[in-house]
Amino acid sequence: MPEIRIQGHHSARFEPVAQSFRENFASHGELGSAIAIYHRNELVVDLWGGVRDTTSLDPWQEDTIACMMSVAKGVSMACLAIAADRKLIELDRPVADYWPEFAAQGKAAITVRQALGHLAGIPVADLAEPGDIYDWQKMVAAVAGQKPLWPAGEVQVYHSSTLGFISGELLRRVTGKTAGKFLQDEIAGPLGADYFIGLDDGKQARCATMVASADNIVNAAKREPEDSIAYRIWKAVPDSENYNSKQWRSSEIPSVNGHGTARGVANIYNALAGGVADGAEPLVSSHVLADFLKEQLPSGETAETNRLRMAVGFMLNSPPHRAMGPNMKTFGHSGAGGSQSFADPVAGLSFCYTTNRMHDGTDTGRRATSLIDAAYRSLA
Repeated sequence: MPEIRIQGHHSARFEPVAQSFRENFASHGELGSAIAIYHRNELVVDLWGGVRDTTSLDPWQEDTIACMMSVAKGVSMACLAIAADRKLIELDRPVADYWPEFAAQGKAAITVRQALGHLAGIPVADLAEPGDIYDWQKMVAAVAGQKPLWPAGEVQVYHSSTLGFISGELLRRVTGKTAGKFLQDEIAGPLGADYFIGLDDGKQARCATMVASADNIVNAAKREPEDSIAYRIWKAVPDSENYNSKQWRSSEIPSVNGHGTARGVANIYNALAGGVADGAEPLVSSHVLADFLKEQLPSGETAETNRLRMAVGFMLNSPPHRAMGPNMKTFGHSGAGGSQSFADPVAGLSFCYTTNRMHDGTDTGRRATSLIDAAYRSLA
């Protein structure tokens, strides 16, 4: 392994973050990663280091992009919030008003708010077969044809795979654009943010090679009994997928396969939380964003332990296992294996960390947690 080089810049105030970033390589098994932080609309941390590929040992570059898994959900939700801001979609109308096929199997009354708040009862898409995850039409047909596992609104279970297809198909129905296209046209392109859902060949050449751990949430689920909810959630992902295949990178899977730089995602959250140039329109009106950030609660007991606090598509600060700092108004989304992104409107902080070495389990993980803690120590 070559000597680890840390590159980029940080303000003196955020030296604790730089120290923590270096410590991740020295003591916590980091391979390649990047971190970016905006504070009060200023990019105060932009660091990257390590290697992007274990075979070539090529160094992680300023423009290296990585798969951040479910970080994509939060970015996708920003797209849908823009559509709501333009009055193209209303959260309390039925999904079937925009997507008639969704009404099948007793889902006619399920609202957009319920579907995006993990309350629709369809965390699985049983009609999908392994490999269908790459085929948009097969996946949305499977979601539309899924019978809810319990009455809508009663139980909140993380729609880990299906959420992106629900949000993406809603966006396509009301705007005529796929999630990847809308993201580039309306958010990433105007902001100059390096983040994509669906990569062309040129961008794939910039990708870090993911090193999937044996027991990250997706891989662990694939070893569960085939009749379990965990297995059924990820049934459409073939066992051979290591998150580096050309199909994985090129497909639009808004639940899990957004690729980008930490700088790009932190930029998006900075804009979403109001950090725009003087005189520029906010990315999303404050009242619309506030509606998307209302915590969505089940009417009955939830089936999840260590329940994630979920808003409309966004993950809310969920200590202790998915903590995003001290402020409970913080919102964003973490990604399986370690990536983390959020905006803290109280502290005026936007944060993204990404890595190519995934960790086991479903928590935030030691590496991201140490960086988050360091960011808030820097503000003290």
